[in-house]
Amino acid sequence: MQICNNVTMKQEIDGVSIPACFISSHEGFHGSIKNFVKDFVVTEIDTNGQWVNKEGRAAAGADQPGCASRNKAHKPVDEYKQKNHLSVTDCMYVSGDCGVDVSPDSLDLGMILGQSVSNELEQFVLTLRDERPTRQEFSLGFFADKQLRANVHRAVRHRFPFLMTVTIQPEIRVREDPDYRELSQLVTEDEAEDFFRFIDAKVQGSSYTFGPDDNKEHRTAVHHFLSRKFGKLVETKSFSDQGSTAITVRLRDRGRPKKRSADERSEDEIYTAFTLCKENLETLEAISYMAAALGVLPSDFTYAGIKDKRAVTYQSMVVKKVSALRLMEKKAEFEKRGLRLSHVRSVSEPLRIGRLQGNHFDLVVRDLRPHGVSGAHCSNADRHTRLAALVKEAVGNVKARGFVNYYGPQRFGSGQSVQSDRVGLALLKEDMVSAVRLFFTPENENDDPPNQAKRHFLQTDNAKESLALMPLSKVRERLMLRAMNRYGTSADGCAQAWLSLPHSSRVFYLHAYCSRVWNEAAAHRLTTLGHSVRKGDLVWTHDGQSQADDSGETSCAQIHVVTDHEEQTGVFELQHVQLPMPGNTVKYPENSMGTWYKERLSRDGLGDCRFRVSGLKLNIPGCYRPLLAMPHNFSYQLQEASSKGGEEEKKTQDSLVLNFDLDSSCYATVCLREVMKCDL
Repeated sequence: MQICNNVTMKQEIDGVSIPACFISSHEGFHGSIKNFVKDFVVTEIDTNGQWVNKEGRAAAGADQPGCASRNKAHKPVDEYKQKNHLSVTDCMYVSGDCGVDVSPDSLDLGMILGQSVSNELEQFVLTLRDERPTRQEFSLGFFADKQLRANVHRAVRHRFPFLMTVTIQPEIRVREDPDYRELSQLVTEDEAEDFFRFIDAKVQGSSYTFGPDDNKEHRTAVHHFLSRKFGKLVETKSFSDQGSTAITVRLRDRGRPKKRSADERSEDEIYTAFTLCKENLETLEAISYMAAALGVLPSDFTYAGIKDKRAVTYQSMVVKKVSALRLMEKKAEFEKRGLRLSHVRSVSEPLRIGRLQGNHFDLVVRDLRPHGVSGAHCSNADRHTRLAALVKEAVGNVKARGFVNYYGPQRFGSGQSVQSDRVGLALLKEDMVSAVRLFFTPENENDDPPNQAKRHFLQTDNAKESLALMPLSKVRERLMLRAMNRYGTSADGCAQAWLSLPHSSRVFYLHAYCSRVWNEAAAHRLTTLGHSVRKGDLVWTHDGQSQADDSGETSCAQIHVVTDHEEQTGVFELQHVQLPMPGNTVKYPENSMGTWYKERLSRDGLGDCRFRVSGLKLNIPGCYRPLLAMPHNFSYQLQEASSKGGEEEKKTQDSLVLNFDLDSSCYATVCLREVMKCDL
């Protein structure tokens, strides 16, 4: 992968021509990356700060001479992410079910929220009860303490069962629960309220009985509603007593003994964790092969993050329904396909996307050259000296100032004819047919089997014939073609094709679109507002100093809008600035950037977008991503190697070995772009 040959005033960020935005002013240099797969090694760092491929070795850099402690380099936002095992790039959208064993009757909303907010909430409720279905929201404010947030959730829902509470860390918002409104059309208001209190309490062995109902068709409608909305939680049955019939609802028995060996569990309850090492293979491709070999579904595998294809990567995974012994029996077979498994062990639950602290990178940049200087015009010694000075300055600047936190090209499918964000835009517009056709656009002009199958589908609309042409390794394509062969290629059939993919695959395309917008927003923010914090920017901040509790949590960050006074006095630094990823729960900057987001989404026809695709069960709440990213434990080594030559002076080639850690969802190629002052 050759890096660009010159730096221009206009460069491309993932295919979009925008002004070049660098944070530091050093000159940089040229070079090439990923010449060999082993030039790019990625090792996941788990939530405990451990490299997943090296037991007992902390990722904080204690065994790396000359590397400062990670904690010393971190700003408040980094401390918050570590203490809460969160990534700022996660959507940070959780349900209100906090599972805290506190009686809601003992929680006074006036005491918890303050009388003023409590009164406003009462008024908000009156507005909801008087109006038709609405999407209004009301903010209860920001709650730094985790226990307090749990109490707020339970108290609000107990007092107002028809409300749902959501957390956009650490703000709590309330909105009308659409399920409550639907049930209240079938039963009385009192019954609906009592039923939702029953559901919220989740007391094992409890039941709730609706009032007598002798209309069989009406009881059937109630049964169907409860099964559709709460079928995983409850079971319903009609009982006759003294000539009247009523529906009784019981919580399903989900309890199980706390201590059971893996052999005593049912197959569905078995989870096995392992570390996967792969080379030159996509994460989803590796999963598809392992799933076929083990006789389980690809969706039975969970992971914290997707890793690069053209690299050696180490990452944690958990597979459901497969014992540790059975997985060990397959190790040799997997190794024949370039998949190495280690640290195999039984665990109690699956992994979740984003459950990692970050990644460690060991990279090699080869064929180093100064910008604008040909090797023929200077001696080997002079060039090496020049490069040593350039590299030292570049690494020093990036260690101190960080880099623009762009999403890397792999987020969009670099080199493809149609990139993932265009598919995501079509899905957000709920244009299922266009989204499918974009998905099946050939990646390039090559006439390899996958491209042949895609062209055949676009030309003939024949899913069955295209499926026969599609290689077995193309799992997603085959799943969609199989679905369209069954359901057709109409809008409904195409929707079924998307539903055939795992949720993580479907939502990836929507995230790709939002990432594209974020990249453009970052460039626009730096180009128009500069490198200083401005009034109306969004920043992470703390509510002051507090003592750590038993969980290790000290204080919670929150989104804050910079005031004119804070801009003038320089309270915040650029690394505190956050830009929102578009979604249905985020707030936008209260300066020119807020207007930019609105206009940018409107240009794509998303001015009124809810960022939900209900037909595909997709919801994009949005999140906040730091404008800048900071590498940790950054070290480097400049190496000089001589090529074979004759009587003349041997030509030398300089290479650069880089080692650093990045937080989750930060891209090493983007960090290299800042170091080298070139787009990759």
